[in-house]
Amino acid sequence: MICYNRYLGFLETVNNMKKNYIPKPIDTSDVELPDELNPLLEAMAKNVHEVWAQTRIAQGWKYGPERNDGEKRHPMLIPYEELPEDEKVYDRNTSVETLKLISKLGFEIKKG
Repeated sequence: MICYNRYLGFLETVNNMKKNYIPKPIDTSDVELPDELNPLLEAMAKNVHEVWAQTRIAQGWKYGPERNDGEKRHPMLIPYEELPEDEKVYDRNTSVETLKLISKLGFEIKKG
């Protein structure tokens, strides 16, 4: 019985941690990316979408004009080129922040 009570206490602690989770990404606001990375950013943004879509499809999701989690339908299961601009911006921001983090951590990106 003691082990079970400890387990319940542990679960309560974990749930409280989840409720109070505050994301703390590394601050990259001081990093400026050179313009020559723009083609890489767009290629990364497209790939971010492709990986996301591939994962969803593997999980049984299909295209649907409106999102429906119960039926696993999503309106963004379309090629990157057909996404609304605001969705492309979301993927671009992920790419920008990834490249800025790489730079912030002291790595360099060079075209081979």
